[in-house]
Amino acid sequence: MHSDTYLMLYHLRSAELRQQVAEFRGPRAGLRTQPGRTLVELCLRVLPNGRPRH
Repeated sequence: MHSDTYLMLYHLRSAELRQQVAEFRGPRAGLRTQPGRTLVELCLRVLPNGRPRH
């Protein structure tokens, strides 16, 4: 198989997979990132200068 043909098939398949992942995730992705960001912000406030307490 010619390398250009292989590359074209690769790009088509990767686009299909990206679309399937986007459909699978749906609105749930936003629900997971918001608590994660909140937790990071909380930790940054609790630990001044990013240094762990001992």
